[in-house]
This record gives sequence, structure tokens and C-alpha cells, in this order.
Amino acid sequence: MHESLPPSAGTPASTTMIKALKRDFRAIFERDPASRSRLEVFLTYPGFHAIFLHRIAHALYRSGLKLPARLVSAISRFLTGIEIHPGARIGPGFFIDHGMGVVIGETTEIGEDVTLFQGVSLGGNGKDRGQKRHPTLGNHVLVGAGAKILGNIRIGEGVRVGSNAVVLQSVPAHCTVVGIPGRVVRTKERGYPEAYLDHQDMPDPFLERIESLEKIISDLREELDSARNSRIKP
Repeated sequence: MHESLPPSAGTPASTTMIKALKRDFRAIFERDPASRSRLEVFLTYPGFHAIFLHRIAHALYRSGLKLPARLVSAISRFLTGIEIHPGARIGPGFFIDHGMGVVIGETTEIGEDVTLFQGVSLGGNGKDRGQKRHPTLGNHVLVGAGAKILGNIRIGEGVRVGSNAVVLQSVPAHCTVVGIPGRVVRTKERGYPEAYLDHQDMPDPFLERIESLEKIISDLREELDSARNSRIKP
């Protein structure tokens, strides 16, 4: 599931990293309609620069070269505005759209074909060293702009997290989460969200509840008016 897991016997880590980077590169053309050419993407896309440098930093981190890994991570943050701790484990097919302000913590684990938008934070809780403090994202997860996913929780496969949501609890697979704190508003979503990136089709549970209450009040008023009119009639 994860690029950062130990490679299988006979497969060099460098080969695994190159394969992951190729999938990261292809993911841009699959999910970003603004991408025009390979040269343009290679030279101007900060999301790709960030994951490229992260895979180098992560390889150094796993080899025990913690300081060089942090230096590569710091350079990446300076160049891209995206902060990824070198300890984070990220699967292939990873795509950060725009990317400014994205923060990914040390013990984060991210599956395959995951998409993040600008301002996303995958943050931690607690301060115990060596403990899992950050979230785990399954395959094909899409996280909207400004969303925060905090703590050692799991976001299941195919989940959509709405923009500016704050997710504090684990979410089962193929759901849509919106709000503060994040609430599941749809279950058993079909397909994978990166296939269509349909951001405007997000339900508003508060608006739906208000509309439901307004309908109940309207029905009660009609019943009350009907009862009053029946009393007035001779």
C-alpha cells in the first residue's frame, strides 16, 4: 500500500521510489485539467516538487540520516510552501493541487492515489515520542482545501473530506465528511473521488436540517390556521 514499506526481495529501494514518482507524475495529468505538457509540470508544479523532494528525504530518513532528511524537507518547504515531515509514509499516485500551506506530520501514513488541495493539515495530537500521533489515509482519499485531519485516526478508502472540515474521528470507507467537527453526511459513495473531483456536490447538513424544521413549522401553522377557522365558522 505504501511506497515507504520495505521493498520486496530483489527490488532496490531506488527502483521502488522511481516507480512511485512516475505514478505521481501521471496523476497530475489524470486529475488536473490545467496541465498541458510534461515540461511545464516538471518545472512549475510545486506539488510535484514537494513529493519529489519528500521521497528523497524519506529515503534518507529511513537510512538513519535524520539531519540531512530534515534539511531536504526544509528546502522543499522554502521552495514550495508545502511542509512534509520526512518520516511521513506516502504511497504512489499522490497529488497535491496548488499546495500552498499543506502540512503533513511525521507519523502520517497515506495510501495510493490520494489527492490533497491547498491548506490541508494532517496534524497530530500528543507529544509522546515514537507513538502514532498523525492520521492514516486509505487509498483514493480526496481532502478539500483547508481541511484539517487531526490525531491518530483512520480515513477509509474512497472518502471525500469537504473543504474546511475538521475531522477528529475515524471515518469508514466510501463516505463524505463535512463540517466542524467533521460529520459523515453520505455513505456508500460510488467510485473514487479523484475520478471526477466534483467539489460542488457537497451536502450541507445544517441547511438540510433548517429546511426540515421550516417545513415542520409551516405544516404546524397550516394545521393551527385550519383549527382556528373551524372554530370561527357558525
